[in-house]
Amino acid sequence: MNTKAPAIGFIIAALLAAASPAISQEAPPLSEQAKQTKALVDKAAALVDKDGKAAFAEFRKKDSEWFHGATYLFAYDLKGNVLLNPAFPMREGTNVSGQKDARGKLFHNEIIKTAETRGSGWVDYMFPKPGQTEPSQKWAYVSKVTIDGVPGLIASGFYPQ
Repeated sequence: MNTKAPAIGFIIAALLAAASPAISQEAPPLSEQAKQTKALVDKAAALVDKDGKAAFAEFRKKDSEWFHGATYLFAYDLKGNVLLNPAFPMREGTNVSGQKDARGKLFHNEIIKTAETRGSGWVDYMFPKPGQTEPSQKWAYVSKVTIDGVPGLIASGFYPQ
């Protein structure tokens, strides 16, 4: 009788359980922050689809439902051109394709790919909180929109820590 098999099986199961969230997690753990972020993006997407870039003026207002604390919306066209980023306005007008986060992830490309292929969804990456330089884990919810006739995306994220 092999007495090592149950112990080895347990070890393998424990390793797989520990590794799988890091490998295959497609969405943040269900939380109030995640629900609020998705609701904000869904509401903003409807406004952008209706009003186009004119909606961006509302999204830039500090201390509004759209932009407060570490919460803000950002928008790109599907070529990686930043159309809106009130927390980091120096990014507007730049192209972010090919940029990597602190772990080497092509996160902007992943954000665009999510909008293009799925229409909406979650992307995680490392990014500094507004006013900071050290990156923290961030989850962004992305939704494909049409901005004045041009395909694009609107997104917002949160820092779980």
